[in-house]
Amino acid sequence: MAPASTQLARAERFMWLTARVLEQRRYAYHFRTATSTAADAVEAALEAYRNPDGGYGHALEPDLRGPVSQPLHTVLALRVLDAVGRCEGRRAERVCGYLTEISTPDGALPAVHPAPVGYPHASLLAAVNDSPPGGSGSLLTTGPVVGTLNANGVWHAWLFRAADFCWQAVESLEATHPYEVQAAVAFLDTAPDRARAEAAAARLGRLVRVQRLAVLDPERAESWPRTEGYAPGEQFYVPDFAHGPDSLARRWFTDAELTAGLDFLAAEQQPDGGWPLRWRARAPGSALEWRPILTLEALLTLRAFGRLAG
Repeated sequence: MAPASTQLARAERFMWLTARVLEQRRYAYHFRTATSTAADAVEAALEAYRNPDGGYGHALEPDLRGPVSQPLHTVLALRVLDAVGRCEGRRAERVCGYLTEISTPDGALPAVHPAPVGYPHASLLAAVNDSPPGGSGSLLTTGPVVGTLNANGVWHAWLFRAADFCWQAVESLEATHPYEVQAAVAFLDTAPDRARAEAAAARLGRLVRVQRLAVLDPERAESWPRTEGYAPGEQFYVPDFAHGPDSLARRWFTDAELTAGLDFLAAEQQPDGGWPLRWRARAPGSALEWRPILTLEALLTLRAFGRLAG
């Protein structure tokens, strides 16, 4: 294979060399040809991770190993289906049936359900798993799921209580952390009540700045605090919250702060063409599986802001 010269060409070479079939097909859909046939190929690859209960397992989300269905796997599965225009109809109905079965009494989703006994998983997931069966729900999983279903106009009884949970969780935040902020943004970006979403997002953005959760000057990243429980180097930058110009999170940052963040994101591309993990890898296998996912996310964010070379 000839040496790749552009940013996109280097990333493409990395994807063909290292990615799972699912990420290779996602890449082909987004950066080669977004046809119905290409979407069929993505959906076929995703189907290998689906379980009879309507959920997804088998390390679709690489930090949760083992075959059992988990909410975090559903978060990623819905994101994949949404991106190829397949998050509707019977597909969404099957997923909502699974979500109904695993919901906590407050109508939301737990972070991890049930506890993956016998299967390895990232220590951070154990730390955030304060919502065992019969307990309270988690915004980390409920926010992105409700957000994606809302974006696709899905109607299901499960969504009503889950959306109420998300509103209450987002609007009552007094102290937070980056992953929770990302989940809140995923919900707010597609919430039907736009005036309420904009007000909640503005409040959340002020909290992000007060707590210094986003590194605003990548050249001085060491001066920003590390969130308790996060690994060394596990910091978050402007594009980690504002994935595109239409996101409510874009309003939290100045043009200069966004430009600095995008410059940093582009410069993060490694010599092999992929983007790195900033968190502690659970195992070599999960790190290898995460990097193509992160590479896709970086490419899509850079393209959304008109910054993708090649």
